[in-house]
Amino acid sequence: MPQARDSMETVHLTIELLHRIPRQSKITATELQRQLAAAGYERDLRSIQRHLKQITEHFDVECDDRSKPYGYRWKERAKGLSLPGMNQHESLLLTLAEQQLHNLLPSRLIASMDAYFRQARSNLQQPGKARLEREWLKKVRVVSVSQPLLPPQIDSGVFTEISQALYHNLWLKVFYRNASGKEIEARVMPLGLAQQGVHLYLVCRFEGFDNERSLALHRFVSAQAGTLTFERPKDFDLSRYDDEGRFGFGEGERIRLSFCVKKHAGLHLLEARLSEDQLVEEFDDYYRIEATVVDSGVLSRWLKGFGGDVWDIDKS
Repeated sequence: MPQARDSMETVHLTIELLHRIPRQSKITATELQRQLAAAGYERDLRSIQRHLKQITEHFDVECDDRSKPYGYRWKERAKGLSLPGMNQHESLLLTLAEQQLHNLLPSRLIASMDAYFRQARSNLQQPGKARLEREWLKKVRVVSVSQPLLPPQIDSGVFTEISQALYHNLWLKVFYRNASGKEIEARVMPLGLAQQGVHLYLVCRFEGFDNERSLALHRFVSAQAGTLTFERPKDFDLSRYDDEGRFGFGEGERIRLSFCVKKHAGLHLLEARLSEDQLVEEFDDYYRIEATVVDSGVLSRWLKGFGGDVWDIDKS
């Protein structure tokens, strides 16, 4: 039985390696080792190199040994290793999912799905096939409602540790530098991950406290997932946390907001309401709007953005 188990592990490792070897660019043994480790296959570099040597002898994979580190890729006319059953529609769906969910899935899951994502992209690029699906990628887009910004840099190692701790409910040791430059070293309970525009935030509880904080991932200096698990608080719900305006720099306080707005500036509020109980009173050239909303810094900035087109603001 041990020999059969070892043989099966060798087959699994070979398949995982073949999935990760690209067609156009080249990949090194070190990079393959990193990807496999993220997918749960812990192997030393020498073991990876031995497997790669066998792969080049039995598959249409070539090794560029002109300089170190060596690079591996499929030969130009090689068929490669296909994942069965992935049709053009599924390839399109996977490609869209990769674009939209990349930062919201555990890094280990992203790494393990990399072969599927690459084949999906490859399927859509085959000449004479999937033309309509390929065109669809150019027909849809998520657009920003504010001035577009480039996302801040997030350390890949930090993101891996945070997503692993979040996925497995592990305590997380962090070194964090806030917006004012203050440095904090603490142990936190990771509870949720949220994307707001180009920023990613970790919702967590600091050890010894029962309230939640939102920490920007790009401000983490370091993070290390521990080995101790925690019981996820039953009184925490990420959707409710968002509904309470906590990502908008508020404390969840609901208020009755009323204001006057010029018609040209406020027409869209009749189409996309502030709340279910919104009331609108129409005058010659302006609307008076009332709605129950969460008071927050985002709300204040939103109102200020109207400039002189909004007046008589009341929060009660």
